[in-house]
Amino acid sequence: MSNFRVRFIPLGGIVGVTKNMYVYELYKGDKLQDIIIIDCGIGFPREQEFGVDHEIPDITYLRDKTKFIRAVLFSHGHEDHISALRFHYEDLGKPPVYASKLTAVFVKNKFDEFRIPVRINDVDFTKTYTLGSFEAKFIRMTHSIPDTTHILLKSPVGAFYHGSDYKIDLTPPFGPSPDLYEIAKAGKDGVLCLFSDCLGSDREGFTLSEKVVGKTFEDEIRTTKGKFIMTTFASNISRVRQCAEAGMKFNRKICLLGRSMRENSRSARKIGYFPIPEKFMVDERQVNKLRPNQICIIATGSQGQFGSALSRLATDQHKYIRIEKDDKVVFSSDPIPGNEEEVYDIIERLYVLGADVRYSDIHEQLHASGHGSQEDMKILIRLLNARYVIPIGGTIRHQRLYSQLAQTMGYKDDQIYLLNEGDTVWFEQGKAKRGEQINTKNIYVDAYGVGDIGDTILRDRMTLSKEGIVLVILKVDSHNRIVGLPEFISRGFIYSKGKQEIFNQAAQEIQNMYKDVKKIPLRRDIISRLEKYFVKKTNKEPLVSLQIVRV
Repeated sequence: MSNFRVRFIPLGGIVGVTKNMYVYELYKGDKLQDIIIIDCGIGFPREQEFGVDHEIPDITYLRDKTKFIRAVLFSHGHEDHISALRFHYEDLGKPPVYASKLTAVFVKNKFDEFRIPVRINDVDFTKTYTLGSFEAKFIRMTHSIPDTTHILLKSPVGAFYHGSDYKIDLTPPFGPSPDLYEIAKAGKDGVLCLFSDCLGSDREGFTLSEKVVGKTFEDEIRTTKGKFIMTTFASNISRVRQCAEAGMKFNRKICLLGRSMRENSRSARKIGYFPIPEKFMVDERQVNKLRPNQICIIATGSQGQFGSALSRLATDQHKYIRIEKDDKVVFSSDPIPGNEEEVYDIIERLYVLGADVRYSDIHEQLHASGHGSQEDMKILIRLLNARYVIPIGGTIRHQRLYSQLAQTMGYKDDQIYLLNEGDTVWFEQGKAKRGEQINTKNIYVDAYGVGDIGDTILRDRMTLSKEGIVLVILKVDSHNRIVGLPEFISRGFIYSKGKQEIFNQAAQEIQNMYKDVKKIPLRRDIISRLEKYFVKKTNKEPLVSLQIVRV
């Protein structure tokens, strides 16, 4: 077996929290034998990425290796772990897909949206799956969503424990607790490397059980005079179900706001994960027909996403529902790193409309993180006793803190690998070493397609949002002489009374450039001249678009 080796490649999620995608390659000598992919999720756009719906992993490296891909395995059903496969499925060669019950339903929904046929193998936790020379066993784990798993991946080189998002929740509200027996058994049999979620490595102690949040919902609803509104991720079915059950306890009708919230809950209902009686459910159009204290709304938009259900409520743009005095809005999620500004903007807007807003900065136990704290991580480290550890699913800060935690448990620097996207680690003869870098780039998705949104387009969109646009229509004859005056059309630039004078002077700038009959000005020179002129006159630098019409 000494000529076998495994390479681990994170194509997303390693330091960005979202856009999770991890590749395990098995080689015999220098010959690639098998590839296993764990997770394939989306990333959420930052504020400066205008018009971007989401990011997806870059699979360029895998495009010529599809014949070696044995399977895609999913750890759980959150968007940042499942929602990118629909974009890459065909390019990856339509590999077999394995997922737990609820995860499989959510993945299937994503494919159905695009009308892409896919067969998903429902995971049997008692089975070991042979995938080429790899063997995969799914192990029950707890997170903020039911049916979360960890994956033990055995190979001729050794065993790898993929410990994606988790916490050790011994009293989950729904479903079984972590299978500590199987985890300990894996540790006793020997684990070469533990890949562990590290997002909670900055918190001491244990993470609260999900069950705590259900009690908090009851306490908050009890003191709410108006509408009770809770926002969380649409895939957090445990959280959604607990809120709905708390609402029913106080005779409130349940209204689900947001397409993904409705679809996920509907799918969960089909497999018994959301058993809320239909008589308690109301459509958003019925909300105004009931008294405010008879309503419990569960909405998407906890991350401040533009256009989400909560965003429309906060900006008073929802067609049927208005935020009023005595309404209470509870944020049952923490901002993903990078989303803080958007979340706090929504909170401010809700306060302006008169709502009582509760969020984790000022009220405890509104949200129980789905990610383990330091003591949760210590349990996994101790039970598995892996030779190497690699933190995944956090930021660089979380990786460093996880490294410090591992060192307190006896790990040395050369047993801990802190990676970035595209970094690789080779495992051979029981030892690990860094490999070569795999080049990756940002792949963006917007309403018009995948991957065709470059940095130039993003810069132009940013300019449009801040400085506006000026469209210049210039008529020239066959001798390249200006015919009439240039026309200017602007949006979002200037609205002052001196606007026409500025454009008249801009027209003069263009005419001056055409006075030299021996040198016809280039398009880029005209645009550059106008940009400098507008900055000088207005201190604004709009996007200038030039249209030359020959007459």
